[in-house]
Amino acid sequence: MPIQNRQVLLVIHPTKKEAHDFAIELAAALTVQGITVFTNSPLALAGMAPLQSIENLEAAIVLGGDGTILRAAELLRGHSIPILGINLGNVGFLAEVTQPPMAKIVEAIVARELKSEPRLTLHFEIVRAGEVLHSGWALNEVTIDRNTDQMVQLFLQIDGRPLSRWGCDGVICATPTGSTAYAFSAGGPVMWPEVSAFVLLPLAAHALFSRPMVVSPDSQIVIDVESHQAHLSADGMRRHPLEQNDRVVLTRDSQSVYLAHMEDAVFTDRLVAKFRLPIEGWRGE
Repeated sequence: MPIQNRQVLLVIHPTKKEAHDFAIELAAALTVQGITVFTNSPLALAGMAPLQSIENLEAAIVLGGDGTILRAAELLRGHSIPILGINLGNVGFLAEVTQPPMAKIVEAIVARELKSEPRLTLHFEIVRAGEVLHSGWALNEVTIDRNTDQMVQLFLQIDGRPLSRWGCDGVICATPTGSTAYAFSAGGPVMWPEVSAFVLLPLAAHALFSRPMVVSPDSQIVIDVESHQAHLSADGMRRHPLEQNDRVVLTRDSQSVYLAHMEDAVFTDRLVAKFRLPIEGWRGE
């Protein structure tokens, strides 16, 4: 018997036709089960109503890549609504490794079998002349980098104590979720999602000490801008210009983002799939 009064959100890549086609088919299958389907897409897509409120949503299904999942996280942060990413061609760390069959997705939603896990998020404040000018958060990383041809001068302090001064291209502070994104490309370590820590990574620093560091999430990281200008980016989406003598304060955010999978997620398998790691001949296969 169809189940009534249940609501699901579809977050759809804005330009991928295959995402739009998949969303229409999925919405039709969920509607048959008595589940109302909403979308935040500005496009008029069959079987989906425009999102009005997130209060009664039980899950969000993301059709697209990790960037689309980050946009869903921006919408749902602070609510314990699981976000399920469906891989539509690119193997990302936030979505399912392979695209599940449509019937399996519907079955998992109807049976409430999504396996949700909270992810650590990062809070930032930009302090100018003693006043908080901007504040925000990131699921992946906060980056401070140059916005001119000149390298940026940054002064790093942790837990109220000075650590180092860098002339560099910038610095990344990443969560475990973000350790496989920009921070990984810049030479940082991979952290399993359940590890509670931040990665602090200078970019092309002119300094004797410029190694990646793993920092407690209970620490306060302070970065003073000593150049004329710089730039802050959170998850590559929320951007703010920085001026000389600005201070960026990084701490653990009070709210989590809940990522979901249809089966118990083994992060090791995601690493193998993403990087096509050589495991042939392993006796456990």
